[in-house]
Amino acid sequence: MAEQVSTNVVTLSVASRAAVTARALAAFSGEAQGAQISFATVELLWQVLTRKRWQLLQALTGAGEVSIREAARRVSRDVKAVHGDVTALLDAGLLQRENRGVIFPYDGVHVDFVLGMAA
Repeated sequence: MAEQVSTNVVTLSVASRAAVTARALAAFSGEAQGAQISFATVELLWQVLTRKRWQLLQALTGAGEVSIREAARRVSRDVKAVHGDVTALLDAGLLQRENRGVIFPYDGVHVDFVLGMAA
């Protein structure tokens, strides 16, 4: 039995401003780009996506709209700490605000970057 691949996956990448601009221009020309969120550096990506925030995203995947209190309950953490993580994930574009909470609108996350030699 073949594994079903979800098409609702966001790709997180490390990309230059020029690469992001080229992708935006391609999208304006009608080329499908898929859901993508780019970070300027690998360090920034890992600063935003901490281990606890990954756990939070995993707990919210497929959950629909969830209050911050419910999100905290799902990851067994303090509401105030989860609120800070939710804010960071909202700022990064990974979560969306809804009427009474937040939603992770994707079925999965794909991380795409190349680790090269230090300059």
